[in-house]
Amino acid sequence: MILAEAYNYGVYFLSANGIDEADFKSLCLCCHCAGIKNNEYEIHKNEDLIIMKKFADMLWRVKSGEPLQYVIGKWDFYESEFYVGKGVLIPRPETEELTQLVIKHAERTGNPVIVDLCAGSGCIGISVAKAVPSATVYCIEKSTEALPYLLKNAGNTPNVKVINADINDPSDIKNADIIVSNPPYIKSSDISLLQSEVQCEPSMALDGGSDGLDFYRIIAEKWKANLRENGMLFLEIGEDQGDDVYEILKSQGFREIEVMKDIYGNNRMVKSVK
Repeated sequence: MILAEAYNYGVYFLSANGIDEADFKSLCLCCHCAGIKNNEYEIHKNEDLIIMKKFADMLWRVKSGEPLQYVIGKWDFYESEFYVGKGVLIPRPETEELTQLVIKHAERTGNPVIVDLCAGSGCIGISVAKAVPSATVYCIEKSTEALPYLLKNAGNTPNVKVINADINDPSDIKNADIIVSNPPYIKSSDISLLQSEVQCEPSMALDGGSDGLDFYRIIAEKWKANLRENGMLFLEIGEDQGDDVYEILKSQGFREIEVMKDIYGNNRMVKSVK
C-alpha cells in the first residue's frame, strides 16, 4: 500500500472510532512504519512503503487507548529521540523549556555536576548531558519498569550515570551544581480524571500525593544538603502550584526563588538558589 492510501485510511479509522488528533496520529504511525520522518511524508507519499498488517496493528492499539508514543516506542524530545513504553512517563514539550533553562545555566558553570531526580526516560538529564559534554549528570530513578528505558536512552552518553534509587534516601552525591526534577505532581484524587491515554502512564510518575506537593517537600527537605553553596534547583510544577512550591522552598531556606511561565503563559517552572 502506498503511503498516502495508508495515511487516509488511518485518519478515517481513528476518526470513526472517536480518537482525537486522528490526522496527526495517522501521520506519525505511517511515517514510523515507513521508516521516515514526519516532515518527509510529502516526498514519499506516493511510494509503496507500508506493510499493512503492522500499520493496522498499530491503529488498533491506538484505538484501544494506548498512547501513541508507546505504540511507536520512542518520541522526540529536545534534540534527541527517547525510547518509551509502558512504565515510563512520556516526554512532553513543556519539559523542554525546563531542560533549556538547565542547559543555559550549566553552560556557564565549569564541569558542572548535575542531578536529575525522578529521571524516568532520562529525557531531561540526558539532553543536558549531550548539550554540555563537560557536565557529569546523575539520573536517579526508582521504578524498575522505567529503568530499562533510562539505561537504553543513556547508553551512548558517556557523561550520564544512572542510579536506581528512591529519592527519599538521598545518595552520597555531594556538591552538585544543579538539581533538576520533573516530579509527580498530580493530586491523588485527580488521577482518575485524567485523559484515558494519560492514565496508561505509570501512576508512580504522576501521583504527587493528596495535594500534589509531596515530592517538592522531599526534594527541598532532603536534597538541599546535596547542593553546593549557591547551587541551583530547577523544578517543573503544575500550573496552579507556583505559590505552594515557592513557600515550600522558602521554608527550607532557598533564596532567589522565581516561578516561571511556559510558552503558553502558564506557571510551569521554579528556579531557586541554595
